[in-house]
Amino acid sequence: MSQTIPAPVPPSVFPEGPGLFRLDPGVAHLNHGSFGAVPIPVRDVQVGLRAELEADPDAFFLAAPDRIEAARRRIATHLGAEPDGIAFVSNATEAANIAFAALRLAEGDEILVTDHGYPTVSASAALLAPLRTVTLDPALPDEDAVCEAVLAALTPRTKVAVLDHITSPTARIVAGPRLLAALAERGVTTIVDGAHALGMLADPLAGGADFWFGNLHKWGYGPAGSAILAVAERHRGSVRALVPSWEDHHGFPRSIENRATADYTGWLAAPEGLDVLNRLGADKVRAHNTALAAYGSSLLAETAGLTPLPYSEGVAMRTLRLPPGVAETQDAARALRVEVFDRLRARVNTFGRPGGGGLRVCGQIYNRPEEYEALATGVARLLDGR
Repeated sequence: MSQTIPAPVPPSVFPEGPGLFRLDPGVAHLNHGSFGAVPIPVRDVQVGLRAELEADPDAFFLAAPDRIEAARRRIATHLGAEPDGIAFVSNATEAANIAFAALRLAEGDEILVTDHGYPTVSASAALLAPLRTVTLDPALPDEDAVCEAVLAALTPRTKVAVLDHITSPTARIVAGPRLLAALAERGVTTIVDGAHALGMLADPLAGGADFWFGNLHKWGYGPAGSAILAVAERHRGSVRALVPSWEDHHGFPRSIENRATADYTGWLAAPEGLDVLNRLGADKVRAHNTALAAYGSSLLAETAGLTPLPYSEGVAMRTLRLPPGVAETQDAARALRVEVFDRLRARVNTFGRPGGGGLRVCGQIYNRPEEYEALATGVARLLDGR
């Protein structure tokens, strides 16, 4: 498949990018979307907080609930959210389970999910009610087509829809404003997995989902184990902690944030990640990252013959379909991911799918065009040898 390759993104756009992280320079880290990376200023804040904890545990833990609330308010300011409408959680899967526990379903009700949903989230939904799974063709051309595919799958028994904001395997927006509005009109409760949205999209909470959750440790530059759950006001009274705490009498959000002697340093340091993003220029970072992902996709198409899948604007990830016979199962996809690292010293994500799996690349300020050029050349050679 031949296409015009865009001009390389000038590496001078973010000359400080690699210096903000402690990443191994001998590896091309092209998979930011899976685990993220913590900038040095954020790490330093967390190190300072851990020193406080070790110096006087009593003082640290007695003050923790109020300090968590202050950190949450800083996050809310960044997101344009109500401070009492969001809560810290450890990750997206925990947030999903809190949302599921707040639902009141009757026998015969069903939950709609898609085949692009995160497996642990869908598995948690299946413990609550029968699932109706929508198969989303990766080649669907645009957000409107995705919306129509989801709406066409609804039945009178569909009471809840669990949708990705940005899908992990295909880097597509599913839970857009049009789809969320259409589901609300039909009386369907919406739970949106925004694992990739926070920091990636300028306004991740737009759309009015009943429950929305997103990781801070990916595109928001926060430490691992930091995420946010946003709950519409009408549902907040139903939200309970998965494990009861001393803060239960406060209700949401404090009731689900108190974990006794848990490590709160990641949550307390997380606002610094969004501060770093703003100091760099959030719009500038997003444009840079999106352009890098587009450049990598074009090279993989032109040099390695992979087929780019449709993508959503403003998403700094791109997925390409691998040739037939390659990565057709999840085990084969994992094996390919390991082979790419072992032979090319590059981190990418891969997905299994019958007829040819997918390979995803991301763009981040620590990446450089030459990393994608080396990946494309290496993948071409790797596939030629099969």
